[in-house]
Amino acid sequence: MKNKVELKKVIIISILVILLITTALATFYFYQYRNYTKNFNETIDRIIEKVVKQYPQIPKTQIMEILNSKEESNNLLREYGIDLEKKSIVVENEKIFIKYLILNVILSILLGSILVLIFLKYNFEKDKKLQEITRYIEEINNRNYKLDIEDNTEDELSILKNELYKTTIMLNEIAENSQKDKISLKDSLSDISHQLKTPLTSITIMLDNILEHPEMDNLTRSDFIKDIKRETVNIAFLIQSLLKLSKFDSNTIEFHNKQELLQTILQEATKNVAGLCDLKNIEIELKQDKKININCDLKWQVEAITNILKNCVEHSHKDSKIEVYYEQNELYTKIEIVDKGIGIEKEDLPHIFERFYKGKNSSNESIGIGLALAKDIIEKQSGYIGVKSEQNKGTTFTIKYFK
Repeated sequence: MKNKVELKKVIIISILVILLITTALATFYFYQYRNYTKNFNETIDRIIEKVVKQYPQIPKTQIMEILNSKEESNNLLREYGIDLEKKSIVVENEKIFIKYLILNVILSILLGSILVLIFLKYNFEKDKKLQEITRYIEEINNRNYKLDIEDNTEDELSILKNELYKTTIMLNEIAENSQKDKISLKDSLSDISHQLKTPLTSITIMLDNILEHPEMDNLTRSDFIKDIKRETVNIAFLIQSLLKLSKFDSNTIEFHNKQELLQTILQEATKNVAGLCDLKNIEIELKQDKKININCDLKWQVEAITNILKNCVEHSHKDSKIEVYYEQNELYTKIEIVDKGIGIEKEDLPHIFERFYKGKNSSNESIGIGLALAKDIIEKQSGYIGVKSEQNKGTTFTIKYFK
């Protein structure tokens, strides 16, 4: 474990208790010794006082020699019923010894009990947390991930508990994402089925007509074949777009980022919609010529800008102009693509980046996937895209690439 704060606390408290016990016992022993010494010295003093009075000729030095002599005693006190090895000469010292002995035992039991209680409390808390963790694991095994088990303390079991909490959050997210992925897959398959159904039905009807009417004139037959080719191209475009979106959904896209000249990206995207512009005589004008670089994948960014320009061209009036502004500051690089077309309905505006969404002003050929793909590409490259529009005045797409 990373941290053993709780165990350290218990050890520190235990050491303090032991020090307290040692100090208390040492204090008792000190006072016991002082009382012994006082009583004993007072007794000796009284004896010396009697001896000096009885034998004043005895010099003091001789008395001190007797008191400090290390010669073995003849144990004359046995005649007075006192055994030097078992009893104290001073009776009061026996009482003091018994009193301090009782106090020492009580103190030892008391402080020892406190020490035991500290360890019992620690083990109780530890067992309690282990039981909680066991219960949480059982809940997780029963797929209940909505558990609030975060702990703010720092002991080793709390760290384990917090790690378990993180794992629970992760499992909960995985479970929720899995459910979302299933719903998304279901919706996507439904959308794909719907999008493919119309052109395939049209192709089938036209082929049936050609097969059932061999006498059909060449002009009508040629029109049917052109329509079949157009629908086939639409299906191919739809499949390619769906494959690209599925790569984004599964996070299998690998971006090869490097510093790219923004003007190059815009020019390549403009070339991709040149054919559509020619049909409606629309001019795309780049309003900046600074050498601004952004860190991105050139191919994918050209794809994103192409889809946005294509949308603008489809919704612009004939003989009009689309203006592209770009600039850079300390925070981001900004692109604004402005058309003077029919605009987007207010109720459609919040949904134009949704897959397969077709607004009221969408063309019949539109499948509602280009802007969704553009948004995915830009956001995957740390960008942002927004849109503003007014009916019959035009639309402005704003793209920001953050540094």
